[in-house]
Amino acid sequence: MQSAPYRLESAWQPDGGPHGRFTFSLFNLCDRPVENFTIVYTSLTRVIDQKACENATFVKRDANYHEFAPPAGFVLAPGASWAFSVSGLHRKAVHCTDGAKSAYLTLGDGSHAAVAVSDLLLEGRVSEPPPVLLPEGKLDLPFALQPWPRRIDAEAGEGFPVCLYPAAGASLEDLRAVDTVLALFRRLFEADHVPFSLTPNSQGRALHLEPDAALAPEGYELSFSANDVSLRFGGTAGRQYGLTSLAQLLNGARREPAKFRFPIRGTVSDAPRYSWRGCHLDVSRQFYPLSDLSRLIDILAWLKLNIFHWHLTDDEAWRLEIKAYPQLTTVGVRRGPDGPLLPQLGNGAEPVGGFYSQDDVRRLVGHASALHIEIVPEIDIPGHNAATLVALRDLSDGQEAPESYHSVQGYANNALNPAVPFSYEFLEKVFDEMVELFPSAYIHVGGDEVPDGAWLASPLARTLMEREGISGTFGLQSYFLKQVKDMLSRRDRKLAGWNEVAHGGGVEAQGTLLMAWQTPEVGIELAREGYEVVMTPGQAYYLDMVQAEEWQEPGASWAGTVPPAHTYDYEAEGDFPEELKHRLKGVQACIWSEHFLSRGYFNRLVFPRLPAIAEAAWTPKSEKNWPRFAAIVGLSPKL
Repeated sequence: MQSAPYRLESAWQPDGGPHGRFTFSLFNLCDRPVENFTIVYTSLTRVIDQKACENATFVKRDANYHEFAPPAGFVLAPGASWAFSVSGLHRKAVHCTDGAKSAYLTLGDGSHAAVAVSDLLLEGRVSEPPPVLLPEGKLDLPFALQPWPRRIDAEAGEGFPVCLYPAAGASLEDLRAVDTVLALFRRLFEADHVPFSLTPNSQGRALHLEPDAALAPEGYELSFSANDVSLRFGGTAGRQYGLTSLAQLLNGARREPAKFRFPIRGTVSDAPRYSWRGCHLDVSRQFYPLSDLSRLIDILAWLKLNIFHWHLTDDEAWRLEIKAYPQLTTVGVRRGPDGPLLPQLGNGAEPVGGFYSQDDVRRLVGHASALHIEIVPEIDIPGHNAATLVALRDLSDGQEAPESYHSVQGYANNALNPAVPFSYEFLEKVFDEMVELFPSAYIHVGGDEVPDGAWLASPLARTLMEREGISGTFGLQSYFLKQVKDMLSRRDRKLAGWNEVAHGGGVEAQGTLLMAWQTPEVGIELAREGYEVVMTPGQAYYLDMVQAEEWQEPGASWAGTVPPAHTYDYEAEGDFPEELKHRLKGVQACIWSEHFLSRGYFNRLVFPRLPAIAEAAWTPKSEKNWPRFAAIVGLSPKL
């Protein structure tokens, strides 16, 4: 790939403004001068004081899009650089990924030129060695199981069988279940020897499979002897989890025989701690091809997670095909220098798009279902709809000034208006198509981060507030979400949302599931109000958070620093009173994609913290053991 003809380098300095300043240097690496241009960069550290810049003129900002021009008449010669600084930042830069994520030039003829972007430097600070985030670990038992089971009483053998094979008389359903986990293993570990064979082998061990109604549907029990293995299971999910555990045991013994063993005798008795063991993925900020999503589903199955929360829409793009509104996936996903959606995080001179067709959805839902994973779709409403409002202009109150408020992410007017009748017509048609695609009992509707002040400059909203006796933004949001809950109820679906759904009076708690993300304490408050709760606090379970204090560590930092040990040790039940614990449905990892510009960043931030959350979701508190987890987690697959 040919390198870009220009490069933007930057540093953050603590002086020069309330939140410090960026200093930029644009280098011309081509063989001709450039003049009459502007530079665009995207950054999560936004400029809020348009005049606080030196040797440049602020042109425009749209959320994370920033455009600047050099002084009039400036010519950037080949090999030369142009330096400018920006002081009016909305917060301090704390880590290397807080700077520019992408950049390009817009030239005088309207064309665009790619600009390479360097890591953000911190002026005057030495570069520390990378932190040790995962210790070598220590095993109390030499078995490669993750998540760790509820109870294990087994003795390690010398050596291991070449394979496990179904004993004579195995049913067709049992053969198919073995084949499913065998295929899962092959997809995740392409170069490793498979743990199962459908054909008997003299160097293998026979595997007896037997249903047991006394076990929980997701529970299983393994019994080992020198000649065979028995798997008893409560339901089809329990059978899969038992087979997965056997695959893990055998694979670990093969890959690291000095460390791990396969049992020669004893038992494993296992069942999950929580019924909701989730992983969320934001595909709006960055688009993931279907092959990546399929592999992520496979990883979830390997870790015995059973919920994939698919965050399909946000300000940056609407990724789900809705046949009633094709504009959502033509206009509403297309970002580029010439609009109508301007580049955001990681977008450069080349236009980008990407969405999931309804056939894509059916394929992924089928793939997940075969692995006992439920896909819970999310369309984020009423906030986080900048792309939706550009795609469907009739969703806006045309009398409301675009600059009447700004969202948390810096977009102007990014929320569906509860007073616009088309908002409800639009959602009725969207939900009609979604319930045909997703068999999940829940549809997640977001409900988060609508800024106080939204809609108050809308004449239609003021009329609605007066007629219905509604007070303020959150009263309007509650009115809106109650209509949404009714829509879902009529379609035999339950409403799931973020914890802000409870604002302004909220919606009826019965049949509503809320996710506590802002702080751990929020979950207890929601449970007191009668909601079912999934705990996913940013301070422990947001996998875009930085893992260490060092400047060169990538990720977000608004929820603090979240090293893998903290993620592992965090207890979702926390201070939950005993009488409220029945409303704690489970836990969930959240993968927000603002910082995930590459697979390398994804794997660095998601692992080993995703397996840590999987163990918290499955393993009883009394059986958790950080040194043991650290010793085993290196065997886990990555994207």
